Amino acid sequence: MKKSISFFLTCLLLFNYTIVSAEPATEEGKDAQTEGLQIESSSAILIDAATGQILYEKNANERRAPASVTKVMTMLIIMEELDKENISINDQVTVSQFAADMGGSQLFLEPSETVSVDDLLKGIAIESANDAAATMAEYIAGDYQSFIGMMNEKAKELGMKDTQFMNSNGLPAEGHYSSANDIALMSKELVKYPKIHEYLTIWMTDVNVGKNDDKVRTLANTNKLLRRDNRVDGLKTGYTDDAGYCLSATAKEGSMRLISVVLDAPSSNDRFDEALQLLNYGFSQYKNETVVEENMVLDTIPINRGVKEEINVVTKDGYSQLMLKSEKKEFKQEVKLNENISAPIAKGDKVGELKILENGKEVTKIDLIAEEDVEKINFFNLFNKFITQFINLSN
Repeated sequence: MKKSISFFLTCLLLFNYTIVSAEPATEEGKDAQTEGLQIESSSAILIDAATGQILYEKNANERRAPASVTKVMTMLIIMEELDKENISINDQVTVSQFAADMGGSQLFLEPSETVSVDDLLKGIAIESANDAAATMAEYIAGDYQSFIGMMNEKAKELGMKDTQFMNSNGLPAEGHYSSANDIALMSKELVKYPKIHEYLTIWMTDVNVGKNDDKVRTLANTNKLLRRDNRVDGLKTGYTDDAGYCLSATAKEGSMRLISVVLDAPSSNDRFDEALQLLNYGFSQYKNETVVEENMVLDTIPINRGVKEEINVVTKDGYSQLMLKSEKKEFKQEVKLNENISAPIAKGDKVGELKILENGKEVTKIDLIAEEDVEKINFFNLFNKFITQFINLSN
């Protein structure tokens, strides 16, 4: 016990380890890796979805018309509202004349008909329906312009510095612009919702639209990468004369998810080819190394006045880092525990902190938490403990 208390009061541990690889990667080496990429699109970017780390970029902050890739933000706000339970997937939404007249890609909704949020989201995710996007915008915010305000506020929150939305669908409008980098940022946020992939990966489906119950519309997914690579599970296509051919694509291999964005590609096929080329580059050149696992036991700590004298300390979150497969890195873990912890303790209570350092520089902090509840000891606990010890001694 004295040894544990001494450790507890010192509250400092250092763990050294090296992630083994062939050779350290230099910036020149990293640049050489990308030389084989042939990206003709005006703007492009490849990022790690978990960290936002940029693996490739070309004119990534250049402001351009995003076309229907705009709907990534529309879907993000829909998913947030569903998550907050402000709306339900089964809600029935009445279509306005304004939404029905939106034009472009559409479900051909009719004014005053009612459509479920489920079918409207399918229309947006699968076939990029502008009337469905406008209908959901009005339903969520009460009026269309208020929803555009929500889009721009969310863009500001996400650090999208080269974006301004003028509509919820991406139809040409003065002052409506974004960038490859900003599209990657909002795509990164959208893929945090596992439910959205159930919509983004539907290849074909039927929805009921129009005022007649027997009126059925068959939807076909505009993202042709879904049929070319089974790692791909989203995201959104776009095209206008002004924007050219655009795509935000995401794929997952093992624990690593990547997002590639191409804007103003030479042709429809080129946008798919180049987005997939970027994804293949990322998966072939990078690895996702786990530095610390979630819920990992680090040690035990003593508890004052508790029914248990000590409990395990575990990590609240894990930490992994994306790096080149040829890269070599050294990390240190620095553990600091709270002093004089007394019962009662609830499972999940913070009892310390873990710092991860790379080359002496802190890269992240992780809370250390109690693995279990510990009740405060009382007379009955003490009495039972005394009886138990007495019986053990007698035996």
